[in-house]
Amino acid sequence: MKGIILAGGKATRLYPITRAVCKQLLPVYDKPMVYYPLSLLMLAGIKDILLISTPEALPRFKDLLGNGSEIGIKIRFAEQRTPRGIAQALTIAEGFIGKDKVCLVLGDNVFFGQGLSSLLKEAVRQKEGATIFGYYVNDPARYGVIGFDRKGGVSSIEEKPKRPKSNYVITGIYFYDHLACSIAKALKPSQRKEFEITDVNRYYLERGKLKVKLLGRGYAWLDMGTYESLMEASEFIKTMEQRQGVKVGCIEEVAYKKRYIDERQLRKLAKEIPTSYGDYLRRLLKNE
Repeated sequence: MKGIILAGGKATRLYPITRAVCKQLLPVYDKPMVYYPLSLLMLAGIKDILLISTPEALPRFKDLLGNGSEIGIKIRFAEQRTPRGIAQALTIAEGFIGKDKVCLVLGDNVFFGQGLSSLLKEAVRQKEGATIFGYYVNDPARYGVIGFDRKGGVSSIEEKPKRPKSNYVITGIYFYDHLACSIAKALKPSQRKEFEITDVNRYYLERGKLKVKLLGRGYAWLDMGTYESLMEASEFIKTMEQRQGVKVGCIEEVAYKKRYIDERQLRKLAKEIPTSYGDYLRRLLKNE
């Protein structure tokens, strides 16, 4: 399975913070925002990843992540010159995906919870169709909303409806089979003049090929699109790390525990980071 991180857009809701820097390069507590979706793909066992961003931001991502070899994965890059919706990522990545399955994750999303890795691996093993994850929120009209029938089955998916049918919304991680690119290419722009990922999900739903996993209590999903949500995410990560003594979204740790890199490589990475972050990596080796 291939992985895609969509880290484009202008992030105008975060102006003036994002006037000179891409949103997904902003810090979320002790690490860049993009580390969180990247670590998610790595936890799912995905090692071949395409990062899509603006032409202006791509050099910064390349400076930060390189080609991924330092953490035992492969990272490639592609331009999104004009943002036209999430589904556009699938058409940009058509050559990269080929005939493989794909996991698309938004670059401004944080997921946390015991058992998350198992849920991701289960979605990876699905041979056909699509898997998405739902989450209960108080303001569903901002998102793609999931509607349910009387038996609890998924009956509809609507993008930013004025009258949401439920409080369950679609989160920013999507698992698709090899048909996703052709489905995205056939889409027509919405009233917002964007290619909606909701339309891709609806295609699978109408054909009985969509699995929806609801993330209940014990899971956290943070979408960092506003000043408030950006601060909330940093506070959440800080609290979890200080209370539990483990890091969230630490790509070096994931690489080491997944055996993408060995002890020598982790020690080298730790040596290059002269902060408490580097101290944490050194403690991993000591604890081993």
